[in-house]
Amino acid sequence: MNRLAPSRATRWVIAILVGAFFVVPMLSTLLYTLRDGDGFSLVHWTALLDPAKASLYAPIWAGLGNSLVLAAVTVAIVLFLLAPTMILVHLRFPRLRPGFEFLVLLPISIPAIVLVVGLAPIYQQLGRMLGTGAWTLAFAYGITVLPFAYRAIQASIDAVDIRTLTEAARSLGAGWGAVLLRVIAPNLRSGLLAASLISVAVVLGEFTIASLLNRQVFQTALLVVKNTDGYAAAVFTLLALAFAFALLIAIGLAGRARSGKAAS
Repeated sequence: MNRLAPSRATRWVIAILVGAFFVVPMLSTLLYTLRDGDGFSLVHWTALLDPAKASLYAPIWAGLGNSLVLAAVTVAIVLFLLAPTMILVHLRFPRLRPGFEFLVLLPISIPAIVLVVGLAPIYQQLGRMLGTGAWTLAFAYGITVLPFAYRAIQASIDAVDIRTLTEAARSLGAGWGAVLLRVIAPNLRSGLLAASLISVAVVLGEFTIASLLNRQVFQTALLVVKNTDGYAAAVFTLLALAFAFALLIAIGLAGRARSGKAAS
């Protein structure tokens, strides 16, 4: 098995190439935001706090607010609809898992433009019943994040014998609500956290569905502001990427903490 493992030099080369793939575009964008007529400065960053330009950046703040609301509703869908369904399938209907997994992973193979074509008539009806607020996109985003959230939660389910834990809790008189909230959920905490953070990252970075359904979110607001101030759009893009990387680091730390506790 050791002969099949790549050498240390090979691992370093791969790490450098992958790192450059991500770092070079971000570094180029950062230098672009720092560029001034006489060299480099923070004038484009400090301009975000200039009251005279508040109206120019208003769409971004409105879009960011809508995206945060969407992220909260999408996370609620993942935690209160997807996760309990996965637990139910695992405990009571294990034969349904292959079909359920196929349906949940299916959205990752469908282009967003195709999803919008199918969702457009549904959103016409939703607009009449619930209005055209941006928060209604959470139903579409809930479908978009299903494959990513499913994998994160399923990894935790496979790592924990929740069937034995459930039977033990039930034999001691615990109800299904107590079993779910006080026994199963704490043991799936790392998977639920990872699914939530991934959902937030996907929602903040989604553009196609919101644009085609004519909803204002963070990414569509960036496009609007870019037409008048390309520097501001680049600055907010970097901030969004930094936030996404912070979420990924949080997921990694949560996974390591969980592994450490399991090992001890």
